[in-house]
Amino acid sequence: MTEQQRQRQRQRRRQQQRQRPHWTADRIPDQSGRVLVVTGASSGLGLATARAFARRGGQVVMAVRDEGRGREAAAGITAAQPDARLDVRVLDLADLDSVRAFAGRLCADHPRLDVLVNNAGVMAPPRTLGPQGHEIQFATNHLGHFALTGLLLGALAKGADPRVVTVTSANHRKARLFFDDLTGARRYSPMGYYNQSKLANAVFGHELHRRLTAAGSPVRSLLAHPGYAATGLQHDGPVAPVRLLFGRLLAPLAQSPERGALPQLYAATEPGLAGGAFIGPDGRGELRGAPTRVELSAGAADPGTGQRLWELSERATEVRYALPAAA
Repeated sequence: MTEQQRQRQRQRRRQQQRQRPHWTADRIPDQSGRVLVVTGASSGLGLATARAFARRGGQVVMAVRDEGRGREAAAGITAAQPDARLDVRVLDLADLDSVRAFAGRLCADHPRLDVLVNNAGVMAPPRTLGPQGHEIQFATNHLGHFALTGLLLGALAKGADPRVVTVTSANHRKARLFFDDLTGARRYSPMGYYNQSKLANAVFGHELHRRLTAAGSPVRSLLAHPGYAATGLQHDGPVAPVRLLFGRLLAPLAQSPERGALPQLYAATEPGLAGGAFIGPDGRGELRGAPTRVELSAGAADPGTGQRLWELSERATEVRYALPAAA
């Protein structure tokens, strides 16, 4: 497809969006009887996602790194909705031992799962290594979610309209994977390695879609990005220059977590949505707006890159998916 054809396609999509009502969380179908897992559910996009699922009757597993903050967030949901069905569980995605323990207990208690939203993330901290020696952003944002998805895939395959939604960023389009220096030992850039982790999310979500399709699995893999939303991501961990830029100077441009969560909610619940779809905001620059189909970068969709990252991730996590490689 030429660039001119892509531009025409984008123009048609924008016109179609203007001609129909904007999608909101009120349009989420009834989730009664469904078990939905959300990582990073104690704040920001994860909390907004958990709240929306609970409002529609779902049983929500709130996977959180800090149990106290998680229970406080759950209490806020039940204060507004006393009948909310919430299950707060500790998960440190940077620690693969924690991921295995979480997945084992969850599958024992819930042999069938319906939705997994890989939402949790960290952004632009000083160079830090996790318990297994992986750079903390790559470990938390990608490797932990890769391992978690693989360990829960059997339970998801038993679900009704089962989906895995992996949250990436529009920044994936300007990123590259540092295959020769994944830990940043030689040259570390906080935002460069954040962007790498978001590209890894995009590559993983697309490659998972290819492999699930090749296997004839009922599970669908989808991608979403929130645009620019005001969350703790910009305040809690970044180095000072990033915190100043995104947490203060650009804050007036950000949309609320509730608005930012709409693309991942749409990806998780919209009936008939095809696997492999990438959902983001429909506004200018995909910074804000209602959820719509957006384009994945050519690099993220490259089969060779997907195969290489997949094999690397299996070695790093020691989690093997029972899926054939996509043709």
